[in-house]
Amino acid sequence: MVFPAGPGDAEDLARVHVTSWRETYRGLLPDAFLARMSEPGFARRFRRTLMAPEGGVTLAAADRYGLVGYAQGGPSRRNLAGEAEIATLYVLRAAQGHGLGKQLMTETARALAARGATSLMISVLRDNIRARGFYEHLGGQPEAARQEPGPGGRLLYEVAYRWTDIGSVAG
Repeated sequence: MVFPAGPGDAEDLARVHVTSWRETYRGLLPDAFLARMSEPGFARRFRRTLMAPEGGVTLAAADRYGLVGYAQGGPSRRNLAGEAEIATLYVLRAAQGHGLGKQLMTETARALAARGATSLMISVLRDNIRARGFYEHLGGQPEAARQEPGPGGRLLYEVAYRWTDIGSVAG
């Protein structure tokens, strides 16, 4: 089940965020950074974001045991006319392989299209091969890898995936 997240979901979103980062980025980001991630700190951020009237789209995914994933999107950080960006999309490893990631992508793209977006992008670490395969399977076209500042100012390589027609993701 995918639904719009509200301020009452902040703690669960923070739990999913921290857990999924630790599952996904072990070996890609410093262990010390991952260990320092704070669920209460992220819960405060989620609560603020979800209470902001100008906030973007935040959708949560749940199974019968609770929240297992989420996606957030809004205008592209590249500020291209009509381009939206999914800034985050995470599904706990135990819940992967059941279509929730694709459903989160589709529903977020629909919500962004309803706000006027005509194209879509998402960025992923270059070395996150599993995620890159997922976006390529969904038809995303990769751009050249670029360096971006990561935790602690360390430069990381990211690859942006783009869908020139958001309808191809929104269905």
